[in-house]
Amino acid sequence: MTVTLADVAARARVSPATVSRVLNGNYPVAAATRERVLRAVDELDYVLNGPASALAAATSDLVGILVNDIADPFFGIMAGAVQSEIVGPGGRAGGERLAVVCNTGGSPERELTYLTLLQRQRAAAVVLTGGAVEDPVHAAAMTAKLQRLGDAGTRVVLCGRPPVPGTDAVALAFDNRGGGQRLTEHLLSLGHRRIGYIAGPEERTTTRDRLEGHRAAMAAGAGAGAKGSAGANGSSGAGSAGAGSAGAEIARAAESLVVHGPYDRQSGFDATLELLWRDPGLTAVVAANDTVALGACAALRDQGLRIPQDVSVAGFDDLPFSVDAMPALTTVRLPLFEAGARAGRIAMSRENPPPGGIATVRGELMVRGSTARPRG
Repeated sequence: MTVTLADVAARARVSPATVSRVLNGNYPVAAATRERVLRAVDELDYVLNGPASALAAATSDLVGILVNDIADPFFGIMAGAVQSEIVGPGGRAGGERLAVVCNTGGSPERELTYLTLLQRQRAAAVVLTGGAVEDPVHAAAMTAKLQRLGDAGTRVVLCGRPPVPGTDAVALAFDNRGGGQRLTEHLLSLGHRRIGYIAGPEERTTTRDRLEGHRAAMAAGAGAGAKGSAGANGSSGAGSAGAGSAGAEIARAAESLVVHGPYDRQSGFDATLELLWRDPGLTAVVAANDTVALGACAALRDQGLRIPQDVSVAGFDDLPFSVDAMPALTTVRLPLFEAGARAGRIAMSRENPPPGGIATVRGELMVRGSTARPRG
């Protein structure tokens, strides 16, 4: 059965005139009302007919780029890279493509709203950047939305996101777990045992993956310490007892020295103070990203602690300011620009998708001056 404007109005609990104003964008409508109408449009899969539909189809040069926070260099770099590839050699002759950057503010609802708007505008392609929200209801809504976009001919590329099963979306997924593991392994190899971890928001896939990598390294370190306590041939002694103690310290840190917060500087500052309160003998801090790491460095200096002489600090992403920090920040470099550019080329059909539509983008450990052997 064909869905009508009146059906949308009934679902959104507004008048048909209000639905028309929202869809045509020719009259101011309250934000809450607008979102309710767009949600009804999405739920009913309402499609305009006649001249309006033809007008929508004529905007197929539109490319949507979804980011959590355009002010965050992590997203700004990827968005700029995507845009650099949607026009140029191999692009449609005589035509420019319009890139629209949609700033969701990390809101799952806004993410779906933007995708609905892009669907209505018959976007040629959509690139979603950064981690996804781990919520079953939102995940189901995203799967349905991406299926609809694909069915309508919109190419969907996920850049820095895990794949979405059941859709044709191409996924260039960052190896956040592997990067997190290598970062913590580096600190353990230096001799750190009391390592604090500042994680991002709990509902984000990026947070989960990086924290899983950290915990995997800590578990391996604790296991190695416990195994060493028995000695190579089952003997015990002062050295082996020390190894066992080290394993216990690592295990305790992995359990109790983890704090969650937003991916921003203030979160790093506050979380570091919390970690120092939990363990004044802390020797290293791993931050969820480089911006959080800067906040951690500020908090340590505020407490009269030196980096790395008293406490080592490590970040993640290798954002442009990381190498200019004092001292330069040890971090995991994600090829943000390269990944974004590749996503743009795939979105524009200028590069073939990876086999199976999924590629893992690995990070590189960048060891710099903010990490060193622990004091004493």
